[in-house]
Amino acid sequence: MKLPEKAMMLRIFIGENDNYNGKPLYEEIVLKARDLNLAGATVTRGILGFGANSRIRAVKILTLSEDLPVIVEIIDTEENLNKLIPFIDETVVEGLVTLENIRVVKY
Repeated sequence: MKLPEKAMMLRIFIGENDNYNGKPLYEEIVLKARDLNLAGATVTRGILGFGANSRIRAVKILTLSEDLPVIVEIIDTEENLNKLIPFIDETVVEGLVTLENIRVVKY
């Protein structure tokens, strides 16, 4: 697959414990992106963060949060990412979803 220099990144901020059909939501999003033949996806687990409810989620030596922040990043063309948006609308109940222009240097 060749990706044009001008592409887009879909970034989804959710919690590690968010689920869809009994499975981790971040995993379901990545699998759906793969099913749609999107260029690529990465899931990153955060060590500290808070969202709309202002509840701190953190990794600490003495206490481990059971619901750390997770970021799913998916890169492709706008046209291809738009195929995933209905699934995101359906599955992401709480979270933040952004779409931004990026410049692909190498793929």
